[in-house]
Amino acid sequence: MVCPFRTDRFVSLPGRKTEETSARAKRKARERECAMERLIIGEVLKPQGIRGELKIKPLLDDAALIKKFKKVYIGGAEHKVLSARVDPNAAYLALSGVADRNAAELLRGKEVEALRADAPALEEGRYYIVDVIGCAVVTNSGERLGEIVDILSAHTDVYVMKDGEKEYMFPAAEGVIAEVDVENKQLTVDKVRLLQVLVEQ
Repeated sequence: MVCPFRTDRFVSLPGRKTEETSARAKRKARERECAMERLIIGEVLKPQGIRGELKIKPLLDDAALIKKFKKVYIGGAEHKVLSARVDPNAAYLALSGVADRNAAELLRGKEVEALRADAPALEEGRYYIVDVIGCAVVTNSGERLGEIVDILSAHTDVYVMKDGEKEYMFPAAEGVIAEVDVENKQLTVDKVRLLQVLVEQ
């Protein structure tokens, strides 16, 4: 979830000094908390080779962004990124503390996390997949259709939406997604356009 702290200036009002000081303290505490917040940026698929390299499923809008991170966390342990490379289907990381295939095997299936403070800034209109997952899908009129549970990277990203026991998929084709609000965990769609491309699983 995007850090919701604000950077507005506080206005000095008579008799409100204590409240303002408290608000500033809370804001700064939240800023520190947000800086330490972790993003899930991938999942360990398997060891790659015999020297401890890991094959990773990136959970990023652009898999190449994983090369920007200097350290990651797996199973709560911090690892320095020694090398990183990507191909169209996966990323490959060599990490400190993972010296051989046996050590890499112990990490299979675990989430790869990084501090949000270390995350590179994205261009306007681009989002970290982890921030979009969990967003409610609503129409322009406010009708709730479901919740995003996954995003499949392709030439056009494919969104997986769940509504109760039913699961649907739709591409991020032109005109489908009207607005993404990760702070309020909401994705607004054009219902007419959505129904043209929606596929039930």
